[in-house]
Amino acid sequence: MGRVVAPFGVKGWVKVASFTEAPEGLGKFSSWWIGAGEDWREHHVAESARQGSMLLARLEGCDDRDAAAQLRGREVAVPRAALPPSGENEFYQADLIGLEVRNLDGERLGSVAEFVATGAHPVMRLAGADRERLLPFVAPVVKMVDAGAGRILVDWGKDW
Repeated sequence: MGRVVAPFGVKGWVKVASFTEAPEGLGKFSSWWIGAGEDWREHHVAESARQGSMLLARLEGCDDRDAAAQLRGREVAVPRAALPPSGENEFYQADLIGLEVRNLDGERLGSVAEFVATGAHPVMRLAGADRERLLPFVAPVVKMVDAGAGRILVDWGKDW
């Protein structure tokens, strides 16, 4: 849901680049899991504030700049159970990883391997089938998502 980009000040605050639609949305969670790879630890958020496009946070037990600097570059996550349910035609990207993608002609284009953040819109990276593909995750391209059936239907040519 975000990444710690730097310490902020000398009292243990961290500056976080939030991947949420509104950066302050991440600050509404009382605890975060911060880590990388297999090393994740729970941190309780004492307070947070938005600063431009970033979120500043003071974490319990992170009392000085050196402790905050140890978190630089680490990912910020929250437990899935803490997330609100998605609305109609809304999806958590994590739920779409692994779904099969087919075009309107029924041709298999691959499976969603990951989402790439771009300035304009999310992009699905498809792996498998005959080659890797990058498809924009926008309404004119994505015609249907059926997570229960494990598939996404797109308006995209196999030779594009």
